[in-house]
Amino acid sequence: MEPKVDVLPSPADQKIQQEFNQWAAAGRGDEMEDHHSDITDQTLALMDLQAADRVLDLGCGTGWASRRMAKVAGEVVGLDVADEMLRRAEQTSSAFKNIRYVWGSAESIPVGDNYFSKVLSVESFYYYADQGKALDELRRVMAPGGKLFILINLYKDNHYSLRWVGELKVPVQALSEKEYIALLEKHGFSNVQAQRIPDRSPTPETYSGKWFKNAEELRDFKKIGALLLIAERK
Repeated sequence: MEPKVDVLPSPADQKIQQEFNQWAAAGRGDEMEDHHSDITDQTLALMDLQAADRVLDLGCGTGWASRRMAKVAGEVVGLDVADEMLRRAEQTSSAFKNIRYVWGSAESIPVGDNYFSKVLSVESFYYYADQGKALDELRRVMAPGGKLFILINLYKDNHYSLRWVGELKVPVQALSEKEYIALLEKHGFSNVQAQRIPDRSPTPETYSGKWFKNAEELRDFKKIGALLLIAERK
């Protein structure tokens, strides 16, 4: 099933689309599974997925988290603005009959009202130009009592992550834990919680990448952990 593009993306979404289509072509979408596997598995455990759940994977990329959720949930919808990511997600999800992928923006989700019982967003929320508008749209598509789970590594309280802000080719919104809680409450979500999810994946003895000075910094970054926001749709 080819993703259908029914509306033109906004200028901000066009930038995201272009950048992440390039990521997909370079194979970087598949790298996200390795980079975020442990923190995502910890989040999935907290989601307590059930066979009756309809789940939205917001910013699904190549669909790796969608496939994990589809092993338990009744239906998973993966949404992304990068059509090349969606094509790759389709190719690698053919064994799953309870996943469908749709093209769309976080600010304009092509699904009816009150549809999802749970929503997961892994490492995508800080790319959204208007996070408040995205939250309003999520409230629209979530059923009353539905649970929202936003997992992000880039936020103000993890100072290491702020090194990425100037290096990324698309603008990002870096908020603090306190600011995110206030934003969720302002946009009508209740029972808002925040917790840190440490990355327990192995760290090499010698670090050779560009984001950290050494392996010790990388271990500290992982120890601080990702920010997980949990909220309920009233």
